[in-house]
Amino acid sequence: MDKKAKQIVMKTFWNSTGWIDRESRSISDEDFAYAKSKGLMFEPLTITHDECVQRLIDLHQIVTKEQVAKAFLHSLSTRKLHLRSALSSWILTHQLPQHAFESNAGKYATINNGSTYAMFGDCYICDGYHVASLQAYKNEDLNVLNFERIKWGGIRLNHIVYNLLDLELLIKEEDIEVQAEDVEIFRRVMETISSCEPTDAARQLEKRLKGVLPSSKNERDALLEILATAGILISSKDRPGRGGKNDFFAIVNWRGEDGYAAQAVHHYFSHWL
Repeated sequence: MDKKAKQIVMKTFWNSTGWIDRESRSISDEDFAYAKSKGLMFEPLTITHDECVQRLIDLHQIVTKEQVAKAFLHSLSTRKLHLRSALSSWILTHQLPQHAFESNAGKYATINNGSTYAMFGDCYICDGYHVASLQAYKNEDLNVLNFERIKWGGIRLNHIVYNLLDLELLIKEEDIEVQAEDVEIFRRVMETISSCEPTDAARQLEKRLKGVLPSSKNERDALLEILATAGILISSKDRPGRGGKNDFFAIVNWRGEDGYAAQAVHHYFSHWL
């Protein structure tokens, strides 16, 4: 990743006090052109739901399970966070069928531990796969999505436009190799999950992971969300009313007694374990 282009992306959205308000964001034409030339900034995207779905289906003919698993592992020791969420983007959209937009207005689902809830996005079919999508996007800002991807490893992990961007950028990456250190870190992450107390929630797990891999609190939060979105950290039982005030979404109902999905870990990472 070009260092100058990365710095342009970062300073566009973030400063020493945190997020820069939308109204206060600015970037020179020269900086934008440079970051764009390096593949880190983009023109606004206008696209329909149906086009998003088709592009994702096409991407799944190119991007393999091994590629996203390798990218995830490689990110652990290198702290190349932009490579991390391709795993969840790929898993989340791999089974997504080709379909036209179907409004979920007035409809409800009985997934997510059997409880009825409001949908993820506006498409009923996408909702069944936990993918949040709209009927159409006009001038969608891809730059803020890529900023989140670079800084934390992704935030809007189940948004269809993010999944599309994530996988399209992954295929442009080169020299992704898994080192012994990556595998060792992954093993320690799994061991840390297994060592949780039965009642530990995501925040307790995040704290336990401090020191297990090079990371900040927000990066560990994103890591847990990626593992949950990928189906590796899942709730094994109904926990109505669980959650509360926190920054978690996909992992909010996970508890220490759930551990991790060993079958999923084997399916995606057995080549290195």
